[in-house]
Amino acid sequence: MPNIKIFSGISHQDLSQKIADRLGLELGKVVTKKFSNQETCVEIGESVRGEDVYIVQSGCGKINDNLMELLIMINACKIASASRVTAVIPCFPYARQDKKDKSRAPISAKLVANMLSVAGADHIITMDLHASQIQGFFDIPVDNLYAEPAVLKWIRENIPEWRNCTIVSPDAGGAKRVTSIADQLNVDFALIHKERKKANEVDRMVLVGDVKDRVAILVDDMADTCGTICHAADKLLAAGATRVYAILTHGIFSGPAISRINNACFEAVVVTNTIPQEDKMKHCSKIQVIDIAMILADAIRRTHNGESVSYLFSHVPL
Repeated sequence: MPNIKIFSGISHQDLSQKIADRLGLELGKVVTKKFSNQETCVEIGESVRGEDVYIVQSGCGKINDNLMELLIMINACKIASASRVTAVIPCFPYARQDKKDKSRAPISAKLVANMLSVAGADHIITMDLHASQIQGFFDIPVDNLYAEPAVLKWIRENIPEWRNCTIVSPDAGGAKRVTSIADQLNVDFALIHKERKKANEVDRMVLVGDVKDRVAILVDDMADTCGTICHAADKLLAAGATRVYAILTHGIFSGPAISRINNACFEAVVVTNTIPQEDKMKHCSKIQVIDIAMILADAIRRTHNGESVSYLFSHVPL
């Protein structure tokens, strides 16, 4: 593929390498280092003049440092005369801070969008945004891809009783996501209404739907401390589900998440590799990973060739 360069930030170099391998390219040379006062310094090690540049950096790990590194890399390529700079952000940072839900609360996702635009990004490729309206925070094109095709494939190949399952959303906000998957599998769906005392702490859950004598598959865009999905799993088992799975696009798994999953009743907790999971899998045998490098690589190839990527998210509700 002529006139294209792919660079990787430090957040998820394994995914970046898989994307490059699928495109038949080598990752571009870049050196990131810290000054003694912890300022980030990025050096692009090859010419990008007139090139179509893609920078892969996920919103995970040391999120603030990785976001700053991404901004500096975008700006470095832009002022080095790259023809176009696309930020490939598998897991968008600060996506949960997408609205002003109380007095004096910031809309941090909008701030991140502004920073990316000011740094010089011409295009954003991301996956399963926590809220679709984040696309409207940008004045540049945003392709919000979905892991749904990979999720459907995993369910059909790994759950023998998938025809007798119920797709469950752990909150009302994910209803459209689960109805789309349920429709394509031709199965029922349910949802759980939850009330929170405060962030990351669920007070009460109410199941809406029937899971008795069925396999229950919890589907959500992300899980952080895993309090919600673990409480939901207990609720589903108490309601008569035979087995419980969880399928998540972004497995953040911070704080007590791993111990909660180990102690929960899940058959498996399935996540994509938008966030590195190798260390988490060493401490939790229930975690399984779906590789989405092919979806991102195909989006990059189509973008570079001026083709539409709409088919990658044409089956998912807005």
